[in-house]
Amino acid sequence: MHQALILFAHGARDPEWAAPLKRVREAIGTLQPGARVELAFLEFMAPSLSDCVAALAADGVGRVVILPMFIAQGGHLKRDVPILVGALRERFPAVDIRLAEAVGENEAVVRAMAEAALALLA
Repeated sequence: MHQALILFAHGARDPEWAAPLKRVREAIGTLQPGARVELAFLEFMAPSLSDCVAALAADGVGRVVILPMFIAQGGHLKRDVPILVGALRERFPAVDIRLAEAVGENEAVVRAMAEAALALLA
């Protein structure tokens, strides 16, 4: 089964805001060449999550994992995103769409942020 990972972020009006997300996508490609990794945004930037999933479905991707590139489960992730993902599951029933926890709640990410913060004191 073809699968893809979507790094899903809020988005911003400044296009440079997405640079760290592009770096994460590139790092994933280095760690796992051939992995299908896309970027999608909730607002202000393209593609939207809906457009991204539609393109993946059209390419025959059967499993999509959406990784919210958010620090924590705020209002968007508690309310808006589950509704959006539910609509996508209805629209693309042949695609297994999974929503991961916010990246900032992953323990390895929390440790990496702590180490980066402590490095400022060194």
